[in-house]
Amino acid sequence: MGPLTPDILLRAYAMGIFPMARTRDDPKIHWIDPEERGVLPLERFHISKSLKKTLRADVFEIRCDSAFEQVMRACGEAAEDRPDTWINEGIIRLFVDLHGLGLAHSVETWRDGCLVGGLYGLALGGAFCGESMFSRATDASKVALVHLVARLKRGGFTLLDVQFVTDHLRQFGVVEIPRDDYLARLADAIRRRAYFDRSPEVPWEASMV
Repeated sequence: MGPLTPDILLRAYAMGIFPMARTRDDPKIHWIDPEERGVLPLERFHISKSLKKTLRADVFEIRCDSAFEQVMRACGEAAEDRPDTWINEGIIRLFVDLHGLGLAHSVETWRDGCLVGGLYGLALGGAFCGESMFSRATDASKVALVHLVARLKRGGFTLLDVQFVTDHLRQFGVVEIPRDDYLARLADAIRRRAYFDRSPEVPWEASMV
């Protein structure tokens, strides 16, 4: 098999599979096809009162696609709650290429000129495959997720794939669905036209509409 290319990666995502490395230092990439898939139904998205308070306070500056590779590398860093990650150099290279094609996006939270949180993912038609997020400040990644959902709703997306369910994501309404159900939703979403709005003017309240 030849080298993994952005085109091969796009075909894989369209079939419902995605790449991961065993560790960030492992050069090999493995294809993952889970029997149960985590998705965030956009119409069921909800946030806590405390997070709404943070959003109203404008604690963070929101940017999109201004530091894509930096976000990826931050997501791949070791942390206290995750001593190792699955994002290796090969995955970074592929997603940076997809970002250059306008298909991969980042939502970033900044404070005092420093990147303190964010997430990234891949847009395929009306599907957005969320890959990873990081936080260096309280609520930084949560705020990024709220602003992602605001942009997805504004742009006509119908599916937000989060791959796996975690307690962190469950609080926003993430559910687990069978593979066949996910593939049906994915096929429908990919056929749709959607637009990822990178404008900083998109209000977070759009996530609740």
